[in-house]
Amino acid sequence: MLDSQPVDTVQEFNTMQVELVRVDDAFHFEAIGKSGVAQHIDGAVDIGGHNAGARPMEMLLMGLAGCTAIDVILILQKQKQQIDDFRLKVDGLREKGAVPAPFKKIHITYLLKGQLNADKVKRAIDLSMDKYCSATAQFRPSTDITYSFEIA
Repeated sequence: MLDSQPVDTVQEFNTMQVELVRVDDAFHFEAIGKSGVAQHIDGAVDIGGHNAGARPMEMLLMGLAGCTAIDVILILQKQKQQIDDFRLKVDGLREKGAVPAPFKKIHITYLLKGQLNADKVKRAIDLSMDKYCSATAQFRPSTDITYSFEIA
């Protein structure tokens, strides 16, 4: 049984909170965090959702992508690298028919354009993956995360 008590807010921890509000009589929700920016979540049509938002597991991949993207861009900026375009593609593999079905493997493809040194790009990604990205750290105990990158 899960503990129904809220997380204690103690000095040595940063606390984070989101609020989830049901929008319709099915599976459409609006989630709002400290930023105040609303995100929509919905279930698949085949279970009664209306396709009005991202699926929860998609949002986990989006969070991972956003976390590492911010790290890599900040590191490359500190290295005085010129980024003209930056995109990520994240592929997650989950076991079919399993309940629950967590991600077993995730591959991130970084797609960059600009005046970029490949060694510096690799170093920035390695630092994100191994040191800075909290989302990666959250997944790492149970998920094999790999990456590749392309510079155009």
